[in-house]
Amino acid sequence: MTEVEPEQSVYTYRDLVRRLYDLEALAFPPQAGEKSGCFSSYDRRSIYNTETGLYEDWGANDDGGGFLRQEGESIVALELDGPGVIWRVWSALPKEGHIRIFIDHSDTPVIDQPFRDYFDRFNREDAPANFPNLAPTLSRGRNCFIPIPFQQHCKVLLDKGWGAYYHITYTTFPSNIRLPSFNGSIDKMSAIVLAEADRILQQRGTRSFKKTEETSYKNITETVNVPAGGKAVLFNKQGAGAISMIRIRTDIGRQSEERQRSLVRQLAISMKWDNEENPSVWAPLGDFFGSAPGIKPYRSLPLGMNEHEMYSYWYMPFSDGARIEIVNDGTEPCEITAEFQYTSLMSSITDNLLRFHAKWHRDEYLYLDTERFMEGGDRWPDWPLLLTKGRGRFCGVHLHVYNTWEKPDEEAEAWWYGIGDRKTIDWWWGEGDEKFFVDGESFPSTFGTGSEDYIGYAWAAEPPFPMFDSAFASQPFVELDANGHTSVNRFQVCDNVPFMNSFEGYIEKYKGNQWGPSNQCLYAATVYWYQEQGTSDAYIPVSLDERLAIQNNGRYD
Repeated sequence: MTEVEPEQSVYTYRDLVRRLYDLEALAFPPQAGEKSGCFSSYDRRSIYNTETGLYEDWGANDDGGGFLRQEGESIVALELDGPGVIWRVWSALPKEGHIRIFIDHSDTPVIDQPFRDYFDRFNREDAPANFPNLAPTLSRGRNCFIPIPFQQHCKVLLDKGWGAYYHITYTTFPSNIRLPSFNGSIDKMSAIVLAEADRILQQRGTRSFKKTEETSYKNITETVNVPAGGKAVLFNKQGAGAISMIRIRTDIGRQSEERQRSLVRQLAISMKWDNEENPSVWAPLGDFFGSAPGIKPYRSLPLGMNEHEMYSYWYMPFSDGARIEIVNDGTEPCEITAEFQYTSLMSSITDNLLRFHAKWHRDEYLYLDTERFMEGGDRWPDWPLLLTKGRGRFCGVHLHVYNTWEKPDEEAEAWWYGIGDRKTIDWWWGEGDEKFFVDGESFPSTFGTGSEDYIGYAWAAEPPFPMFDSAFASQPFVELDANGHTSVNRFQVCDNVPFMNSFEGYIEKYKGNQWGPSNQCLYAATVYWYQEQGTSDAYIPVSLDERLAIQNNGRYD
């Protein structure tokens, strides 16, 4: 990367597949006309009333079968003008009814197969599909990240008997962009490109993909002792460059579970770019690296951890210096070893790149009219993940849920608390849909069907409750009976959400912080996004008492 790359106008299939794992591309500002979103089966009773300016049935929850319109006995699940790409298709219950995909106004579908086979078969081969990282099944949720590009138009039909629940995430590009239209058959070279991508995603956490291999990267290692009540500098460079890897090593993962939970919340990581006054990144140490409480091993593409170290491969450019610190709000010192991979760049490059942001918060409504978001308000049950202004890209979230309840006296007939409508307590926290409003939309261009569906799994209100990981989604921790802590991640890399002026992201939260005499449901989010150089976000560091509210068993109202 020795000079500013020209804005790409022609994409090959290889270029699109590379978007699955190219973290550097997230720092490039979105073009005017670039838009991402999600078509889903959300409950169509939820509407925005343009006359009153209020939202109606905003918490409607019959999310299994919504659609744009019917065509005969089929439903139209997606219809878009191109150029564009379908990045991800997800379903909780794909069945034998066909999925039919029509490209560029053709009357003949390029895909016409049972919806279940969309996840189980590849390229019309008889053998089952064999891309475990491109098409993972995550705790019953079926995911497929094989890109389907189109130049002019795309329509997706789901035929009678297709199943229940779907998400289709997409990006559309400005009209001057040229994409290869999918014709229903993946040629040999394209199949090899997908195999390479599957291999790269399998190797997540071991190395960073570099768009320009000849760029000279340097590795530096720093060991510091962070004093109680103080801080220590891990990285401090002047000039222009970019960080492509951070690894943090401590002995926290070998401490008792109780100590782990306190230490990774007492320690916080702060990052400042270009001599800014307030940090662009601030989060408790464990939460920034994508898990809570304590050290919960998992591997994703941008983040992960084990008992020995935590890693980040988010791409972090800067033009006038970078400073990374660890703050210790605890009562005892902590030794930390940090390894960084970075490169020096010309400021003419980095001046044109977005800045990485990540912030931790709990119940932070910022400028919103909170009454509208409380139960009885027209915006309930929306809970804000990220509110920011300017140009950038939303790239995902780590959500730490503390949902605990008093065990019922009644004995369930199955598992811990029963199954389906035969439960002894309505404990489930995750019915909430994600809703992303881009550039002042009155109705969100992303409207999901449930919190676990957004992550990529399904039926999480039914046991068993497994832990899992993958390149773009993980559940590093959940209690065996789900009563207590849950930690989940969703990273939007290829399907990041670009915005030109503003982004408001929410996830529904049906349960109150206190939902019974001894029952609590508390959320804490670490959100990851990119934003224009020279702009700031409104989130500020959070006090230790608030960070440790759960561990101290105190109520958080």
